[in-house]
Amino acid sequence: MVDYWLNKLIFDLQAPAAMAEYRADREAVMARYPLAPAARDALRADDIAGLVRRGVSPLLVRMYGYVVQVPEADFVRQIEASAAQGAS
Repeated sequence: MVDYWLNKLIFDLQAPAAMAEYRADREAVMARYPLAPAARDALRADDIAGLVRRGVSPLLVRMYGYVVQVPEADFVRQIEASAAQGAS
């Protein structure tokens, strides 16, 4: 499953102004997109593995980690856990 609106929101965060606004007020930015509740929850929790499960592009997942400043070790751990789940 690919969540178009979730991908679109994260894609839009590449613009410096959008990134700054998201960092300041996630809820206001999320309100502009028709996101499923599970997508909103993944964003609120910085759930990298959840974004992967929702079909977010790998490049956008990486960029989202940068936007929300997920520590590298946490980012890698979540990606590895997601890969392990997919392999089972």
